[in-house]
Amino acid sequence: MSNHAVGLPVGRGLLYLIVAGAAWGTAGAAASLVYRASDMGPIALSFWRCAGGLALLLAVRLRPGRTAVRSAVREPLRRKALRIGLTGLGLAVFQTAYFAAVEATGLAVATVVTLGAGPVLIALGARLALGERLGRGGSVAVVGALTGLGVLVLGGEGAAVRPWGVALAVLSAAGYSAMTLLTRWWGRDGRFDGGGTTVWTFAVTTVCLLPFGLAEGLVPHAAQPAQVLALLAYIAAVPTALAYALFFAGAAVVRSATVSVIMLLEPVSAAVLAVALLGERLTLPTLAGTLLMLGSVAGLAVAETRAAGAERRSAPEKEAALV
Repeated sequence: MSNHAVGLPVGRGLLYLIVAGAAWGTAGAAASLVYRASDMGPIALSFWRCAGGLALLLAVRLRPGRTAVRSAVREPLRRKALRIGLTGLGLAVFQTAYFAAVEATGLAVATVVTLGAGPVLIALGARLALGERLGRGGSVAVVGALTGLGVLVLGGEGAAVRPWGVALAVLSAAGYSAMTLLTRWWGRDGRFDGGGTTVWTFAVTTVCLLPFGLAEGLVPHAAQPAQVLALLAYIAAVPTALAYALFFAGAAVVRSATVSVIMLLEPVSAAVLAVALLGERLTLPTLAGTLLMLGSVAGLAVAETRAAGAERRSAPEKEAALV
């Protein structure tokens, strides 16, 4: 279970995840502006997000003069196909079920259930399948992060809980959890190409979303099409191509439960943008939830870095004992 199997130090993996979580949070604000400027639906927006991200990633990987970074151990073709297919399916379920949950039970409840159930499912899956233990400090950080999420999203909201919407949100969390756990599982032995995973995952997800997008309508009507195109380009570039490339790279070397809590920075980033750019008021629940979640993320990041350092220091002793 070497954290350096894919050539990325844990500290850099944590930084990648923090940037990815913050970038994901900007997608909501950009999507709100798209909805204001056009009649585009959420499934069509998700499709163009993935399709645009795929095009950008392909352009980067295929650019002239690019030197590919290859793993020290070659990944079998069958395993690579299975990994890409399952990860892409997990991403498609994650996004599509979440949008459906928002429609069925509202944004606040869908967000809390999806992002709240994710760390719980991931912690259980990591313990059972990967043998990763949170420890007492990690458990406290997860509880603090989930409490902060509930305060941040539900504070002051008249949220309506509908069973069908909650079920869809749990399904979305399951897709996200599977994607995270699979990335960590296959990243442990070094036979993992983060860039290739991102590209092929988006290819699978784009194909999965295409029929739903066609049913909803892929081409929106807008009074200012240039503005909509600019927003779509931003969504495809920053919270999609960049953020998911960083996510898959970081998730391969950082413990799965830690990944799930760090990615809760998404609603924090969204809340900050809502106050700064969209004119929403800074309420006490927003401030309290943000501080709780940031404190939990910082605590887990410190614990992860210390654990990685202890593992590096103990590695020579273990090797000597085996000789």
